[in-house]
Amino acid sequence: MAISTLKVGAEMKEGFRTEVSCSHNFVIDQPKPAGTDEGPNPMEIFLASLPACICAIGRIIANQRRLPVRGISVKLEGDIDKNFLLGKTEEGRAGFVEIRTYVEIDADMSKEEKEAFLHDVEKRCPIADNMTNTSAIKAVLVE
Repeated sequence: MAISTLKVGAEMKEGFRTEVSCSHNFVIDQPKPAGTDEGPNPMEIFLASLPACICAIGRIIANQRRLPVRGISVKLEGDIDKNFLLGKTEEGRAGFVEIRTYVEIDADMSKEEKEAFLHDVEKRCPIADNMTNTSAIKAVLVE
């Protein structure tokens, strides 16, 4: 097993602004009036990682297998109970209750070939795997 460790940092700033440090630094914020709308919110960042990963893994598999994939387009929808995350109820859960992806594959392949390709992409996509399966999350207080 070849384990790699990815490192990302985040620092809370004024209001809801969070500065993220990684290979390409960016800002996460909340829309107005709560935030200053300087970037996507955390839920959008989380959701965006899935279609981006589907596209990247799709490209990797297409290259490895020399498949005639010209492009992949993914649209995504996620349903979340905002009453729970805002603390208005204790029933339910904080996470998305359902996430739906709509994938278009531009390739000279049959529907069956595209479905098999997409199945392989889903199997190898680390974001999909983390959304489907439980990964250990350990919060360590640094003093």
